[in-house]
Amino acid sequence: MTATKFMKELHRYRKGSVSRRHFLGVTGLGTAMAVMGTAMPSLYSNQANAFGDVGDRLIFATWPNYQNQVNLDEYTELTGAHIQVNAFGSNEEMLAKLQAGGTGWDVFVPTNYTISNYVELGLIQELDLSRIPNYDASANNPKFSDPATVDGKVYCVPKNWGTTGFIVNSNKVTSQPKSWKDFFDATMGKASGHTILHDYQLTTIGAALCALGYSFNSIDAKELGEAEALLIKSKPHLFAITSDYQPGMRSEDAWLSICWNGDGTQLKNDMPEMQYVIASDGGEIWSDFYAIPTDAPHLDAAYAFINFMQDPYVQARDAAVHGYAPTDARAIALQPDSLANDPILHPALELMNGLEFGAAQTMTDPIRAEVMARFKSA
Repeated sequence: MTATKFMKELHRYRKGSVSRRHFLGVTGLGTAMAVMGTAMPSLYSNQANAFGDVGDRLIFATWPNYQNQVNLDEYTELTGAHIQVNAFGSNEEMLAKLQAGGTGWDVFVPTNYTISNYVELGLIQELDLSRIPNYDASANNPKFSDPATVDGKVYCVPKNWGTTGFIVNSNKVTSQPKSWKDFFDATMGKASGHTILHDYQLTTIGAALCALGYSFNSIDAKELGEAEALLIKSKPHLFAITSDYQPGMRSEDAWLSICWNGDGTQLKNDMPEMQYVIASDGGEIWSDFYAIPTDAPHLDAAYAFINFMQDPYVQARDAAVHGYAPTDARAIALQPDSLANDPILHPALELMNGLEFGAAQTMTDPIRAEVMARFKSA
């Protein structure tokens, strides 16, 4: 199908003239788990061509396993700007690098609870939304997009949202853990030597807090002391402390890991025995964003990239590979049934009742930082 015909069908679908099933069928998006991983034309590629000279380089800092390479390649083809991807494992790592200066980053991917800190520290630019015409604020779920606005100014645009639970190799761990308490019990039991915890205080300390019946975001000294004791008790039973846990799970050296749901989807697609669990005793719900550091060296390329990534089809194509849900209704409408009905990508509401968005104070709380440092050095 040509880009012109594709846009015609999209226009008919948006007007309600044709059903979602018809639109997905005639455009070939009904088989999008296979198709979206390929270099199919984006809906707004003609706009990308209009970006003009944006230079020859873009440095993009993001999380592991969190982008479709086809999208990055298409951006380079359309603009001439080659992308250097820097992966990080925690928001604390990202903050430390930005505060140290000289990252060279043009675009980075912060999580909802960090944005107000970045604004306060002067590390993030207010966005000129006139340079991001593909972004439609009204199409984004405010539950996930609102943290981008601080004091009436927009500093980010949404990327994806997801949950933080754990992944379990059901062939190796047959006890079917359902909670963080079960997770730590298995870690120090039959799964000893085969568990991964994140190198990231929010999720690792949060998991321990939930296992003890406390808030994922607690900064209470007594509660954090109990969480520290649990983490240190579990440490001799760990395989690794890392936020890049897919290699260990795929090799089956690890059987359990704290896990973001998109990684859960990626693992389960290749290894059906992998089960992603939203813990019954709590955890995290989050949203990530595209943002521009204050000292971004390639500003034109940064705006061109964010605008390209806000193309609804590009968003849907990204989600088809990394397994995290878009916040943009236009992109959600383009998802095939295999993704729209995926219980990991779009979990039942009752499973998310106990989840919490990360809180800004957790990022800078000195006690949490000390707990994580002592746990890692124990």
